[in-house]
Amino acid sequence: MEPAGRPRDRVPRIDPYGFERPEDFDYAAYEEFFSAYLVILTRRAMKWSKLLKGGGGVQKSGTVKRYIRKGVPLEHRAHVWMGVSGAQARMDQNPGYYHRLLQGECSGRLEEAIWTDMNRTFPDNVKFRKSADPCLQKTLYNVLVAYGRHNQGVGYCQGMNFIAGYLVLITKSEEKSFWLLDALVGRILPDYYSPAMLGLKTDQEVLGELVRTKLPAVAALMDRHGVLWTLVVSRWFICLFVDVLPVETVLRIWDCLFSEGSKILFRVALTLIKHHQAFILEASSVADTCERFKEITRGSFVTECHTFMQKIFSEPGSLSMATITRLRESCRARLLAQG
Repeated sequence: MEPAGRPRDRVPRIDPYGFERPEDFDYAAYEEFFSAYLVILTRRAMKWSKLLKGGGGVQKSGTVKRYIRKGVPLEHRAHVWMGVSGAQARMDQNPGYYHRLLQGECSGRLEEAIWTDMNRTFPDNVKFRKSADPCLQKTLYNVLVAYGRHNQGVGYCQGMNFIAGYLVLITKSEEKSFWLLDALVGRILPDYYSPAMLGLKTDQEVLGELVRTKLPAVAALMDRHGVLWTLVVSRWFICLFVDVLPVETVLRIWDCLFSEGSKILFRVALTLIKHHQAFILEASSVADTCERFKEITRGSFVTECHTFMQKIFSEPGSLSMATITRLRESCRARLLAQG
Protein backbone atom coordinates (compact mmCIF):
# COMPACT_ATOMS: atom_id res chain seq x y z
CA MET A 1 0.00 0.00 0.00
CA GLU A 2 1.56 3.31 -1.09
CA PRO A 3 1.44 6.28 1.32
CA ALA A 4 -1.15 8.84 0.27
CA GLY A 5 0.10 11.76 -1.73
CA ARG A 6 3.35 10.14 -2.79
CA PRO A 7 4.56 11.20 -6.25
CA ARG A 8 5.45 7.54 -6.90
CA ASP A 9 7.11 7.85 -10.24
CA ARG A 10 9.28 10.79 -9.34
CA VAL A 11 10.72 10.10 -5.89
CA PRO A 12 12.00 6.52 -5.60
CA ARG A 13 11.74 4.52 -2.35
CA ILE A 14 15.54 4.16 -2.32
CA ASP A 15 17.60 7.36 -2.46
CA PRO A 16 20.59 7.87 -4.82
CA TYR A 17 23.00 6.61 -2.12
CA GLY A 18 21.19 3.32 -1.50
CA PHE A 19 19.27 4.29 1.67
CA GLU A 20 15.65 3.18 1.97
CA ARG A 21 13.35 6.06 2.75
CA PRO A 22 11.56 5.65 6.11
CA GLU A 23 7.91 4.58 6.34
CA ASP A 24 6.78 8.08 7.37
CA PHE A 25 8.76 9.84 4.61
CA ASP A 26 6.92 12.91 3.31
CA TYR A 27 7.20 12.34 -0.43
CA ALA A 28 5.10 15.36 -1.40
CA ALA A 29 7.19 17.84 0.64
CA TYR A 30 10.42 16.29 -0.61
CA GLU A 31 9.28 16.47 -4.23
CA GLU A 32 8.49 20.16 -3.77
CA PHE A 33 11.93 20.84 -2.23
CA PHE A 34 13.88 18.70 -4.69
CA SER A 35 12.35 20.15 -7.86
CA ALA A 36 13.63 23.59 -6.75
CA TYR A 37 16.97 22.18 -5.53
CA LEU A 38 17.52 20.43 -8.87
CA VAL A 39 17.62 23.82 -10.60
CA ILE A 40 20.34 24.96 -8.15
CA LEU A 41 22.27 21.68 -8.57
CA THR A 42 22.24 22.00 -12.36
CA ARG A 43 23.53 25.57 -12.18
CA ARG A 44 26.27 24.61 -9.67
CA ALA A 45 27.30 21.60 -11.79
CA MET A 46 27.90 23.86 -14.80
CA LYS A 47 30.01 26.25 -12.70
CA TRP A 48 32.05 23.40 -11.20
CA SER A 49 32.66 21.81 -14.60
CA LYS A 50 34.04 25.13 -15.81
CA LEU A 51 36.22 25.53 -12.70
CA LEU A 52 37.62 22.00 -12.98
CA LYS A 53 38.10 22.07 -16.75
CA GLY A 54 41.51 20.80 -17.75
CA GLY A 55 41.79 18.32 -14.87
CA GLY A 56 44.42 18.69 -12.17
CA GLY A 57 43.90 18.94 -8.43
CA VAL A 58 41.68 21.29 -6.47
CA GLN A 59 43.62 23.93 -4.57
CA LYS A 60 42.16 25.96 -1.71
CA SER A 61 41.24 29.50 -2.76
CA GLY A 62 38.57 32.10 -2.08
CA THR A 63 36.64 30.98 -5.16
CA VAL A 64 36.85 27.28 -4.24
CA LYS A 65 35.71 28.02 -0.67
CA ARG A 66 32.73 30.01 -1.98
CA TYR A 67 31.85 27.29 -4.47
CA ILE A 68 32.09 24.59 -1.79
CA ARG A 69 29.74 26.50 0.53
CA LYS A 70 27.18 26.53 -2.27
CA GLY A 71 27.49 22.76 -2.73
CA VAL A 72 29.67 20.30 -4.62
CA PRO A 73 27.89 18.22 -7.29
CA LEU A 74 27.97 14.49 -6.57
CA GLU A 75 30.10 13.71 -9.63
CA HIS A 76 32.87 16.05 -8.41
CA ARG A 77 32.58 15.41 -4.67
CA ALA A 78 35.31 12.78 -4.23
CA HIS A 79 37.76 14.81 -6.34
CA VAL A 80 37.07 18.03 -4.42
CA TRP A 81 37.22 16.38 -0.97
CA MET A 82 40.52 14.70 -1.87
CA GLY A 83 42.00 18.01 -3.05
CA VAL A 84 40.97 20.44 -0.30
CA SER A 85 41.58 18.02 2.60
CA GLY A 86 45.15 17.21 1.60
CA ALA A 87 44.22 13.53 1.16
CA GLN A 88 45.19 13.53 -2.54
CA ALA A 89 48.67 14.87 -1.74
CA ARG A 90 49.18 12.21 0.97
CA MET A 91 48.02 9.45 -1.37
CA ASP A 92 50.35 10.67 -4.13
CA GLN A 93 53.28 10.80 -1.70
CA ASN A 94 52.64 7.25 -0.44
CA PRO A 95 52.00 5.01 -3.47
CA GLY A 96 51.11 1.43 -2.54
CA TYR A 97 50.93 2.24 1.18
CA TYR A 98 47.23 1.36 1.54
CA HIS A 99 47.69 -2.05 -0.07
CA ARG A 100 50.73 -2.78 2.11
CA LEU A 101 48.60 -2.06 5.18
CA LEU A 102 46.01 -4.59 4.03
CA GLN A 103 48.71 -7.22 3.65
CA GLY A 104 50.03 -6.43 7.16
CA GLU A 105 49.86 -8.61 10.22
CA CYS A 106 46.49 -9.38 11.81
CA SER A 107 46.09 -8.37 15.44
CA GLY A 108 42.87 -10.36 15.85
CA ARG A 109 41.22 -7.93 18.24
CA LEU A 110 41.13 -5.06 15.72
CA GLU A 111 39.64 -7.20 12.95
CA GLU A 112 37.10 -8.78 15.30
CA ALA A 113 35.92 -5.40 16.65
CA ILE A 114 35.43 -4.09 13.10
CA TRP A 115 33.71 -7.22 11.83
CA THR A 116 31.28 -7.16 14.78
CA ASP A 117 30.09 -3.71 13.66
CA MET A 118 29.63 -4.54 9.99
CA ASN A 119 26.01 -5.75 10.25
CA ARG A 120 25.13 -2.72 12.40
CA THR A 121 26.41 -0.30 9.77
CA PHE A 122 23.58 1.09 7.63
CA PRO A 123 21.12 -1.83 7.77
CA ASP A 124 18.78 0.50 5.83
CA ASN A 125 21.21 0.78 2.91
CA VAL A 126 20.79 -1.78 0.12
CA LYS A 127 24.47 -1.46 -0.92
CA PHE A 128 25.68 -2.76 2.45
CA ARG A 129 23.48 -5.87 2.45
CA LYS A 130 25.09 -9.27 2.00
CA SER A 131 22.77 -9.82 -0.98
CA ALA A 132 24.17 -6.74 -2.78
CA ASP A 133 26.60 -7.20 -5.66
CA PRO A 134 29.09 -5.86 -4.94
CA CYS A 135 28.44 -5.78 -1.17
CA LEU A 136 30.14 -2.73 0.35
CA GLN A 137 30.64 -4.45 3.72
CA LYS A 138 33.96 -5.95 2.59
CA THR A 139 35.11 -2.61 1.15
CA LEU A 140 34.24 -0.85 4.40
CA TYR A 141 35.94 -3.59 6.45
CA ASN A 142 39.17 -3.20 4.45
CA VAL A 143 39.22 0.60 4.88
CA LEU A 144 38.74 0.33 8.66
CA VAL A 145 41.30 -2.46 9.10
CA ALA A 146 43.88 -0.52 7.08
CA TYR A 147 43.22 2.61 9.13
CA GLY A 148 43.48 0.71 12.43
CA ARG A 149 46.89 -0.61 11.37
CA HIS A 150 47.98 2.82 10.12
CA ASN A 151 46.96 4.70 13.28
CA GLN A 152 47.49 2.25 16.12
CA GLY A 153 46.90 4.94 18.73
CA VAL A 154 43.28 5.06 17.58
CA GLY A 155 42.79 1.56 16.18
CA TYR A 156 39.04 1.33 15.72
CA CYS A 157 36.31 3.18 17.53
CA GLN A 158 32.53 2.92 17.06
CA GLY A 159 31.34 5.81 14.92
CA MET A 160 34.24 5.45 12.49
CA ASN A 161 32.22 2.77 10.65
CA PHE A 162 29.49 5.31 9.78
CA ILE A 163 32.02 7.89 8.62
CA ALA A 164 34.02 5.44 6.51
CA GLY A 165 30.73 4.07 5.16
CA TYR A 166 29.78 7.49 3.75
CA LEU A 167 33.27 7.90 2.30
CA VAL A 168 32.96 4.54 0.53
CA LEU A 169 29.53 5.48 -0.87
CA ILE A 170 30.82 8.79 -2.26
CA THR A 171 34.31 7.88 -3.50
CA LYS A 172 33.54 4.30 -4.62
CA SER A 173 37.24 3.71 -3.87
CA GLU A 174 38.81 1.93 -0.90
CA GLU A 175 42.08 3.81 -1.17
CA LYS A 176 40.50 7.27 -1.44
CA SER A 177 38.19 6.45 1.48
CA PHE A 178 41.22 5.47 3.56
CA TRP A 179 43.07 8.73 2.85
CA LEU A 180 39.95 10.84 3.52
CA LEU A 181 39.42 8.98 6.82
CA ASP A 182 43.05 9.79 7.63
CA ALA A 183 42.38 13.48 6.88
CA LEU A 184 39.33 13.51 9.19
CA VAL A 185 40.62 11.42 12.10
CA GLY A 186 44.26 12.45 11.87
CA ARG A 187 44.01 16.17 11.16
CA ILE A 188 40.51 17.73 10.96
CA LEU A 189 39.04 16.22 14.18
CA PRO A 190 41.61 16.51 16.94
CA ASP A 191 41.60 13.48 19.23
CA TYR A 192 37.94 12.49 18.65
CA TYR A 193 38.50 8.77 18.30
CA SER A 194 41.43 8.03 20.62
CA PRO A 195 40.58 5.65 23.51
CA ALA A 196 40.03 8.55 25.97
CA MET A 197 38.10 10.57 23.34
CA LEU A 198 39.42 13.75 24.93
CA GLY A 199 38.97 15.82 21.76
CA LEU A 200 35.35 14.75 21.44
CA LYS A 201 34.59 15.49 25.10
CA THR A 202 36.38 18.84 24.78
CA ASP A 203 34.35 19.92 21.74
CA GLN A 204 31.06 19.02 23.46
CA GLU A 205 32.10 21.34 26.30
CA VAL A 206 33.17 24.01 23.78
CA LEU A 207 29.67 23.88 22.28
CA GLY A 208 28.27 24.32 25.79
CA GLU A 209 30.40 27.45 26.28
CA LEU A 210 29.37 28.85 22.89
CA VAL A 211 25.69 28.28 23.76
CA ARG A 212 26.27 30.01 27.13
CA THR A 213 27.54 33.09 25.26
CA LYS A 214 25.22 33.13 22.25
CA LEU A 215 22.04 31.45 23.59
CA PRO A 216 22.11 31.95 27.37
CA ALA A 217 18.46 30.90 27.88
CA VAL A 218 19.24 27.42 26.48
CA ALA A 219 22.35 27.14 28.67
CA ALA A 220 20.24 28.10 31.71
CA LEU A 221 17.67 25.40 30.83
CA MET A 222 20.44 22.77 30.55
CA ASP A 223 21.80 23.83 33.95
CA ARG A 224 18.35 23.89 35.53
CA HIS A 225 17.53 20.33 34.43
CA GLY A 226 21.09 19.13 34.97
CA VAL A 227 21.41 17.96 31.34
CA LEU A 228 24.99 17.25 30.28
CA TRP A 229 25.85 18.26 26.72
CA THR A 230 27.24 14.79 26.04
CA LEU A 231 23.70 13.40 26.51
CA VAL A 232 22.27 15.41 23.64
CA VAL A 233 25.09 16.07 21.16
CA SER A 234 27.68 13.26 21.43
CA ARG A 235 26.20 11.53 18.37
CA TRP A 236 26.28 14.77 16.38
CA PHE A 237 30.03 15.04 16.86
CA ILE A 238 31.12 11.39 16.87
CA CYS A 239 29.18 10.53 13.68
CA LEU A 240 29.61 13.99 12.08
CA PHE A 241 25.81 14.16 11.76
CA VAL A 242 25.57 10.82 9.87
CA ASP A 243 22.30 9.09 10.82
CA VAL A 244 21.34 12.35 12.57
CA LEU A 245 20.54 14.66 9.64
CA PRO A 246 19.31 13.76 6.10
CA VAL A 247 21.99 12.32 3.80
CA GLU A 248 22.16 15.24 1.36
CA THR A 249 22.45 17.72 4.24
CA VAL A 250 25.28 15.70 5.83
CA LEU A 251 27.16 15.67 2.52
CA ARG A 252 26.79 19.45 2.19
CA ILE A 253 28.16 19.81 5.74
CA TRP A 254 31.07 17.51 4.88
CA ASP A 255 31.87 19.58 1.77
CA CYS A 256 32.65 22.45 4.16
CA LEU A 257 34.20 20.22 6.84
CA PHE A 258 36.90 19.02 4.44
CA SER A 259 37.46 22.56 3.20
CA GLU A 260 37.20 24.67 6.36
CA GLY A 261 37.78 22.25 9.23
CA SER A 262 36.01 21.30 12.45
CA LYS A 263 34.64 24.79 13.09
CA ILE A 264 31.78 23.83 10.72
CA LEU A 265 30.46 21.31 13.27
CA PHE A 266 29.90 24.13 15.79
CA ARG A 267 28.15 26.25 13.16
CA VAL A 268 25.74 23.39 12.38
CA ALA A 269 25.06 22.63 16.06
CA LEU A 270 24.51 26.30 16.97
CA THR A 271 22.17 26.79 13.99
CA LEU A 272 20.04 23.78 14.97
CA ILE A 273 19.79 25.00 18.58
CA LYS A 274 19.20 28.67 17.76
CA HIS A 275 16.54 28.00 15.13
CA HIS A 276 14.60 25.77 17.56
CA GLN A 277 15.36 27.74 20.74
CA ALA A 278 11.71 28.40 21.65
CA PHE A 279 10.86 24.68 21.20
CA ILE A 280 13.85 23.56 23.33
CA LEU A 281 12.98 26.06 26.10
CA GLU A 282 9.59 24.33 26.59
CA ALA A 283 11.35 21.18 27.86
CA SER A 284 10.17 20.16 31.32
CA SER A 285 12.69 17.44 32.29
CA VAL A 286 15.94 15.72 31.30
CA ALA A 287 14.07 13.15 29.17
CA ASP A 288 11.99 15.88 27.50
CA THR A 289 15.13 17.90 26.73
CA CYS A 290 16.82 14.87 25.15
CA GLU A 291 13.71 14.14 23.08
CA ARG A 292 13.53 17.74 21.85
CA PHE A 293 17.18 17.64 20.77
CA LYS A 294 16.29 14.57 18.66
CA GLU A 295 13.22 16.32 17.22
CA ILE A 296 15.21 19.35 15.99
CA THR A 297 17.24 17.13 13.64
CA ARG A 298 14.11 16.26 11.63
CA GLY A 299 11.71 18.13 9.38
CA SER A 300 11.88 20.62 6.52
CA PHE A 301 14.46 22.94 8.13
CA VAL A 302 17.17 20.27 7.83
CA THR A 303 15.86 18.58 4.67
CA GLU A 304 16.09 21.79 2.65
CA CYS A 305 19.86 21.53 2.64
CA HIS A 306 20.65 24.56 0.45
CA THR A 307 18.80 27.02 2.72
CA PHE A 308 20.14 25.22 5.80
CA MET A 309 23.74 25.68 4.63
CA GLN A 310 23.12 29.39 4.04
CA LYS A 311 21.79 29.61 7.60
CA ILE A 312 24.84 28.00 9.23
CA PHE A 313 26.97 30.86 7.93
CA SER A 314 24.58 33.58 9.13
CA GLU A 315 22.58 32.37 12.18
CA PRO A 316 25.42 31.70 14.68
CA GLY A 317 27.10 35.07 14.01
CA SER A 318 30.88 35.42 14.06
CA LEU A 319 32.82 32.31 15.07
CA SER A 320 36.56 32.60 14.63
CA MET A 321 39.02 29.72 14.81
CA ALA A 322 40.88 31.76 17.46
CA THR A 323 37.76 31.62 19.68
CA ILE A 324 37.41 27.86 19.17
CA THR A 325 41.11 27.29 19.93
CA ARG A 326 40.91 29.37 23.11
CA LEU A 327 37.79 27.55 24.31
CA ARG A 328 39.33 24.18 23.45
CA GLU A 329 42.36 24.97 25.59
CA SER A 330 40.29 25.98 28.63
CA CYS A 331 37.75 23.12 28.30
CA ARG A 332 40.49 20.55 27.76
CA ALA A 333 42.38 21.78 30.85
CA ARG A 334 39.18 21.58 32.91
CA LEU A 335 38.49 18.01 31.75
CA LEU A 336 42.05 16.91 32.52
CA ALA A 337 41.83 18.51 35.99
CA GLN A 338 38.62 16.53 36.65
CA GLY A 339 40.52 13.36 35.69
